[in-house]
Amino acid sequence: MVAAIDETGQEKQGGLTAGVKRQYMGCAGRVANGINTVHLSYIRDRIGHALAGTRQWIPHEHIADPVTSLVMGLPLDLEFRTKGQLAIDLCTDAYADGLTFDFVCGDEVYGGCTGLRAFLEGRGQAYVLRVASNFTLTLAGTSTGTSTGTSAGTSGGTSGGTTLTCVQAVKQLARDNRRWEVRSAGKGSKGERWYAWAWIATASPRHHLLVRRHLKTGKLAFHYCYVPEGRPVTKAVLIRTAGLRWPIEEDFAVGKDCFGLDQCQARLYTAILRHIVLVMAALAICAVTAAHLRDRTDTQAPPPVSPDQAPPGDPGLIPLTVPEIRRLLAAVLQPVHPPGHATHWLYWRRRHQARSRWFHRRTRLDRANVLVS
Repeated sequence: MVAAIDETGQEKQGGLTAGVKRQYMGCAGRVANGINTVHLSYIRDRIGHALAGTRQWIPHEHIADPVTSLVMGLPLDLEFRTKGQLAIDLCTDAYADGLTFDFVCGDEVYGGCTGLRAFLEGRGQAYVLRVASNFTLTLAGTSTGTSTGTSAGTSGGTSGGTTLTCVQAVKQLARDNRRWEVRSAGKGSKGERWYAWAWIATASPRHHLLVRRHLKTGKLAFHYCYVPEGRPVTKAVLIRTAGLRWPIEEDFAVGKDCFGLDQCQARLYTAILRHIVLVMAALAICAVTAAHLRDRTDTQAPPPVSPDQAPPGDPGLIPLTVPEIRRLLAAVLQPVHPPGHATHWLYWRRRHQARSRWFHRRTRLDRANVLVS
């Protein structure tokens, strides 16, 4: 079980909506006028995932100005919180509700938050957080060889106590391709997601730097990892956990495309939160339904094992997904087509996706998963 933390935005017009500000909006890919909300997604590997918590980020100037605060309907006791602090609030609420996580994941915004890392470590909560390339860490003592996948592994070759940035550590310790291991970060809709990985030990036996390298472009991504005392850790577990951060992006996409997460017309703080909570509830209902029906509705043909394998006569059907369940419920609650129309297209889409998935996986078998120097 993994908790993934990330934020998403909604573009807005005007300047009266609670929390609205010109800022970089990931949904727009540019600086735009909009609001940002921080979410926590509850993820169970190979089962399902859904948004489980949310906090809206409110700029400090809105809270400090009593007139603006009144117009936007902000609570009188609302205090300014950074996105990292909002992540702490989300985790605190999740723990209070009885949720437990094997790991907490997040991107550079949260990996760079010292307060969030200290909070998680204080609770003995393991994490795999993305950090920036200039993130500094103290390396472990002199070592030779590559990481073997145990908690004592290191891609060493330097003296203990050396403080370097992530980029400097990679240049010094993992410049040799033999120090990289090609592993999958998990299955996507088109098959395994292959990357090269290097594991660098730090001076702390409970902290590690996991480096991901794109096989073709060589682009690097850095993950700062913590595992509490008494809990074994392997490279495979950390890699798998790093690959489990992406489902929250799928939650955002499905929430916006199918449930209107970014289509709220409310302006006041409480009204916006009510809309988001209703969307999260609808998404959770469909996600739980999809998880229960996964094994009973998955009739896909066995995946290909060779690049020249002939396609199956019947590709089968992919399991029911959250968007398909949403369509079925909408057809029942508000029928607009003749009987049988929704079922016909449901089977057509699932069969078409199963066929496409089979061919995507066969194509990937013809690609060499090797690291380009």
